Amino acid sequence: MQAFLLSTAVIFVAELGDKSQLMAMTFAARYSVRQVLIGITVATALVHLASVAIGAFVGDRFTENQWMISIIAGVAFLFFGLWTLRGDELTEEEADKARRSTGAAMLAVGTAFFLAELGDKTMLATITLATREGWFGTWIGSTLGMVLADALAIVVGALLGKHLPEKAIRYGAAALFGIFGVLLLIEGLTSR
Repeated sequence: MQAFLLSTAVIFVAELGDKSQLMAMTFAARYSVRQVLIGITVATALVHLASVAIGAFVGDRFTENQWMISIIAGVAFLFFGLWTLRGDELTEEEADKARRSTGAAMLAVGTAFFLAELGDKTMLATITLATREGWFGTWIGSTLGMVLADALAIVVGALLGKHLPEKAIRYGAAALFGIFGVLLLIEGLTSR
């Protein structure tokens, strides 16, 4: 349960202001919200299943050195905070592709999200979490966290349009990553 709750919260925060949220809003302007959410959910579940497999594999290899995993995870989370501060934008070409996509809506959305998430900070954060937490709870939690964040983007985007406080969201998410990173570093350094 801890893995589920932690990964839901961390991935929700990681997804705030991410390019995937912009893609979700763009697809929701063309397709039904239901189709977009199903496509996002399937793609996210697949990417995060691979992520937790990698994370669990790495975590199992370092069971005697959990302090080292905590330090590496702490540094990774500080990096994710800096990455979040940098921001993420949907290029005009990517937005145009999302608007022009044809074929089955769920397949178009799912494929776009699957490809966009490969190597993204949410994938890397899921790998990092899975090194320390249970793989199943991390998988379900990270998938739920991402889907909730993207659903929120669709709803808020529909209600507010472009009047989202982008800087406040970016700074808040970066601060939360920083807090998680510092806590993990302290845990790793004190448990040596």
